[in-house]
Amino acid sequence: MTLDDLRVFVAVCDSGSLSAVARSLSCTQSAVSQHVKRLERELGLSLLERRPRGVTPTPAGRILQAAAADGLGGIDRALRQLRDLQHGGGGSVRIATGATTVRHFMSDAVVTFRRRFPQMSLEFQTENSSRGCFAALAAGDADLAWITIDTAVRGATAVRGLTAVRGIEQRPVADLPWVLAVRADDPLAAKSSIDREDLARIHHIGLPQSSTSHAHLQAQCEELGVRLTSTTGVADWDTAILLAELGLGHAIVPELPGWAAARADHPGVRLVPIPGLSPLSVGWAVRQWDALSPPARAFADTVTQRLCGGPTPGARSPDA
Repeated sequence: MTLDDLRVFVAVCDSGSLSAVARSLSCTQSAVSQHVKRLERELGLSLLERRPRGVTPTPAGRILQAAAADGLGGIDRALRQLRDLQHGGGGSVRIATGATTVRHFMSDAVVTFRRRFPQMSLEFQTENSSRGCFAALAAGDADLAWITIDTAVRGATAVRGLTAVRGIEQRPVADLPWVLAVRADDPLAAKSSIDREDLARIHHIGLPQSSTSHAHLQAQCEELGVRLTSTTGVADWDTAILLAELGLGHAIVPELPGWAAARADHPGVRLVPIPGLSPLSVGWAVRQWDALSPPARAFADTVTQRLCGGPTPGARSPDA
């Protein structure tokens, strides 16, 4: 039994898919399966139950998953601290995130953080979905992940301020209202807001069906009785807005921080509010908030405070 065996096993339990973990680790599904089989041989117990759509931990698997997830968080933190000592007090903060997250949510925070901690490095790992971010956290490849908060999780988090979902703690930071990106000469561009009837007529530029934001939008449109017809598909919000500006369709996107300042660079597009849709919640995901290194916690706090308009944290030492 190795740490890699346990990390892979926890990642499989969190994602419910051997193939998804294999993709996130850039290895074969057979290699992922061998990690699990090695644990099962050593323990003499079945740890995963195969189902038509993925896998789920057995009762024995759930016991090992809970214990391993807790233990790996402390081990990873200790290993990072030891590496920092070895390299003279430096270190890194690893963030799993989408392709355009740094530009829209973290650019000011990155500058502020580097001024405070010039010896610390920031490592950004691009993932295509929140599930990919969760897999990176579970595998120990990331300290923090910036994600779209699932609607069901958001309701619980609003009450407690912190929610653990399948071994991942999620903290919402900002609620982003939905807007419709349309070409400036489109008739919808002259409207003050977009209603249900307008949504039913648009030519939608869709995001990947595997994304949390797509699921959030789809559920709300179904509640309104609106069936979106996607004529074009894209991987990120920026591309969706660009294609809307080119007149290839209409993009339903969250109003991203800093967009007001960037509108001068996009005279051909308009963003029209959609008040009938609930805002999209975004924020942090970690395996264990209390197990974060001080620099990782400082970076998360810096991003949060820059977005929420609070004071920038004082210049503390990473070891404070």
